[in-house]
Amino acid sequence: MVLCALWLGSGICRAQDLAPRAYTITPLRSNAITLTWSFNHGDILFEGATPITDASGTYQVPVFSYYHSFSFFGRSANVVASVPYAVGSFQGTVLGEAYEIHRSGLADSAFRFSFNLKGGPAMSLREMVKWQQHVLLGASLKVVAPTGQYDSTRLINWGANRWGFKPEFGYSQRWNHWVLDGYVGAWFYTTNSAFFSNNAFYGSTRTQSQDPIGVFEGHLSYDVRPLVWVSLDGNFWFGGSTSLNGVKNANSYERDSRIGGTGAFRVSVHQSLKLSYSDAGYVRFGGRYKNVSVAWQYTWLGEPK
Repeated sequence: MVLCALWLGSGICRAQDLAPRAYTITPLRSNAITLTWSFNHGDILFEGATPITDASGTYQVPVFSYYHSFSFFGRSANVVASVPYAVGSFQGTVLGEAYEIHRSGLADSAFRFSFNLKGGPAMSLREMVKWQQHVLLGASLKVVAPTGQYDSTRLINWGANRWGFKPEFGYSQRWNHWVLDGYVGAWFYTTNSAFFSNNAFYGSTRTQSQDPIGVFEGHLSYDVRPLVWVSLDGNFWFGGSTSLNGVKNANSYERDSRIGGTGAFRVSVHQSLKLSYSDAGYVRFGGRYKNVSVAWQYTWLGEPK
């Protein structure tokens, strides 16, 4: 069973985020705490990589995030730090026999640095009241650190035991109530130096690596009224073939997409809510999950120096 299922640990539960208005400009010293809860349920496809059938998973991920904006060489910039916790169960049939596992623990934390290249200078709240968005160009770097729960003797873990890096270029343009966003980026991963090793099945240490993954993402959103908006979201990613001890599994190549929608509205001076739903559009290899998420955010401005 383990020989057949070892590719299950190749990161099929890795989330492909849909993030509308990710390059929106905020006033200097803006701060936000966000609590997000997401629910995921669906099938897992292996496209001939293993003889696993009827594979599925259900998991929940609460996430705590902190956001802060600042000036970076006179341009608007921000950092975000996120710490997720995951709880879930996975099922599958291997060689005619059913298996089920349950996992609960910290997932890998994420950090994102974003800055504006065109159209968004660093501004105070008073300056931003007079400013109107036209075309914004930005760039970001997201880093996923191996801080999640990981046990090299287990096949399924919430942590990946590796670093992930995603450089990205973003575009945003506004026409009155409409906003169009487009992002292009790529994921790069370090090697997992202890993949499913030192257990009853494999007495030695084994390594797993993954090829880069290209990502395209787009959003079309509409301002219903000030601080209330809805959006249509979609993305597409490709690549990510995995290798075990240097031997590549070509069947693990990903070519997948997601589509969904988001709604956000202010509930008080400092608080807002965001609701989103997404589903797999096309999945060649990996998780075909339906996702529902709810996010509560509290914002405030820091004192000027």
